[in-house]
Amino acid sequence: MTTHPMLQSLCHLLAALLFCGAMASAPAAPLPPAVQQALDGARIPAGSVALWVQAVDAPAPLLEVGGDRPMNPASVMKVVTAFAALDRLGPAFTWTTRVATGGPLAAGVLDGNLYLAGGADPMLNYERLGRLLRQVRALGVTTVRGDIVLDGSALTLPPHDPAAFDGRALRPYNSGAYGLLMHFNTLQLRLVPAAESGQPVGLAPYPSLIGLDIDNRITTGPGPCGVWYGNLDAAFEPGPQGPRLVLSGSMPASCGQRDWATAPLSPEAFGRALVAGLWGELGGKVEGAVRSGVTPGDATTLVTETSPPLAEVVREMNKWSSNVIARQLLATLGRESGASLDMVAGGAEAVQALLAADGIRTAGLVIENGSGLSRIERVTARTLAEVLLAAWRRPFMPEFIAALPIAGEDGTARGRLHDSPARGYAHIKTGSINGVKSLAGYVLDRSGRRHAVVMMVNHAEAGSSQAAQDALLEWVWAGGGSAPAQ
Repeated sequence: MTTHPMLQSLCHLLAALLFCGAMASAPAAPLPPAVQQALDGARIPAGSVALWVQAVDAPAPLLEVGGDRPMNPASVMKVVTAFAALDRLGPAFTWTTRVATGGPLAAGVLDGNLYLAGGADPMLNYERLGRLLRQVRALGVTTVRGDIVLDGSALTLPPHDPAAFDGRALRPYNSGAYGLLMHFNTLQLRLVPAAESGQPVGLAPYPSLIGLDIDNRITTGPGPCGVWYGNLDAAFEPGPQGPRLVLSGSMPASCGQRDWATAPLSPEAFGRALVAGLWGELGGKVEGAVRSGVTPGDATTLVTETSPPLAEVVREMNKWSSNVIARQLLATLGRESGASLDMVAGGAEAVQALLAADGIRTAGLVIENGSGLSRIERVTARTLAEVLLAAWRRPFMPEFIAALPIAGEDGTARGRLHDSPARGYAHIKTGSINGVKSLAGYVLDRSGRRHAVVMMVNHAEAGSSQAAQDALLEWVWAGGGSAPAQ
């Protein structure tokens, strides 16, 4: 008997509806026992977890829990920022810093201003800045009869409050973006404890910042090293010559030499203090002041400095979870997309548009600064997984993966899976702030198949979820995430 075509179509439609209904009502795949046990031990409910595991050659996830639930990702948001930057700008993209003159140069004297015009280079550190100014000296500039003008106008940015996130304005991770960012806006402090308790800890600050008065009150303490920096603090106090940076606390003698860091000045003020000190160290003189300003259009370029390529910048950002680099990248994306009033907001819009154009779902995505150091940034496990899968298919895939820390080996993941057979098999970006612990990256299982893996925990006990996350990585490595390719 032949079925009427219309009836046949209705049957097909009914079958499809029944299938979709069955899929919608199907229970979520159970978590691997070791993961569930670790979550139970940490008293973290399933509703506080988002998880996604998908082989890079598979059409669908093998394991998914809360995949469409927007979560705070902490520093895992840098995965999105890195992908967008590499996709939009390309791994060979660079930034240029320019030195220009505003007058004639004769017999070592510049009769006018010397301009240092930033190009938003995220990695203009002390060494590269020193090389640039040495070139200026080698090209004949000894005395600047006018001012040394530092131009950070390459980025148009909203006001930045470094204390807004956690009240710790002097912590380097709270520094904002700037068009002429220097040395990550960070003062590095080499601490050398004394042989006996109660004695002062030796201090060697780097680099030298002209005008910054440091009062070192850190003393040497007894006992094991442990979290050696937990008792250290930096604050500004009034002084006879103006505010001074006061370092206080103690560190055990057993720690030996250690490096600490602070961000005592705004990026603009930090740059002025750094250039003033470095120009003097190089034997240069300035009759005016080192100040902020804008480079006039008729200034003559003397020399330029090109940054490392974006691939290296992304590697530095993700390996060590640099928030200030992430902020620079987001603002650069805003600048390159044509934003003029607020390049941070413009960068966030550019990322949203880029992901949507690539077919990556952006429902629930909230980008504040691109670093993950935020209480409002949100992303779903599905979006992160789709970013990872899209990156796998891009020509910049090697650079993208190589920028992720290797669990048990380097970067911020060097302490993960340290004694596990899965050590070295996971390239993962991790993230952690109060109430948030997350990871996203790739795991190569012991059969040689690679998987995109995402896990985010938003809960008061999130800090206790590392065992569950490591158990997930081990489960994927051991083959729990394997299924035949389709």
